[in-house]
Amino acid sequence: MSYLSKITQHLKRLDEYSGIRPISRHVAGRLNDGGIIHLFGCGHSSLLAQDVYYRAGGLVPVRPILIEPLMLHQGAYQSTLNERTAGFVYPYLAKEDIREEDVVIVLSTSGRNPAPIDVALYGKAQGAMVISVQSLEYSATQVSKHPSQKRLEAVVDFVMDTKVPVGDAIEAREGLETHFSPLSSVVGTALLHDLMTKVIEAFWEDGIDAPVFKSGNVDGADEHNRHMMKLYKDRIAF
Repeated sequence: MSYLSKITQHLKRLDEYSGIRPISRHVAGRLNDGGIIHLFGCGHSSLLAQDVYYRAGGLVPVRPILIEPLMLHQGAYQSTLNERTAGFVYPYLAKEDIREEDVVIVLSTSGRNPAPIDVALYGKAQGAMVISVQSLEYSATQVSKHPSQKRLEAVVDFVMDTKVPVGDAIEAREGLETHFSPLSSVVGTALLHDLMTKVIEAFWEDGIDAPVFKSGNVDGADEHNRHMMKLYKDRIAF
């Protein structure tokens, strides 16, 4: 079976999971109360946090928390070491405007490293609703590296389970010691967009037009998008 076929099967299995719709109703409620969505991830998870930001067809009140020493471009291996350092994120989070009406989405496949757990704890301390995107497959065998010994799923309000296998890679061949072909980025991005889709649907079900960007590559979209950005200019730097 090809990599694409395995990805497709995995997404079909996740589609049978109905847990995202009630989460989306909570998120829509927060947005209706004036909140916004913050997303955080380290390493490749930081790419997912950026993927739903300023996105054609996507929600407007979305912003990534970008802590550059935890991203890839300043040194991939160093970002791993930083992610494993308890308290590393707190000086950066002190500059973030996270409010009790907001939503914080934390992306961490393993759910064991201190930085994502600290972000989740900080978001909770501000009164925000905190959601994780992680694989609970890790929970039975991969203990927390956080000083509290708590894993990410233990400190958030809701978990969006990617069901990615431990080690992430889904391909193996006879004679090759190392498994290959990661799954987490494709699945994590799909779940995020599924959540955003269901949030927009929740607005529609309540008779409200959700704040959604139009594609900037389509004639006539610029005026709409400028209006959308103006609504959130005090909270999000577009």
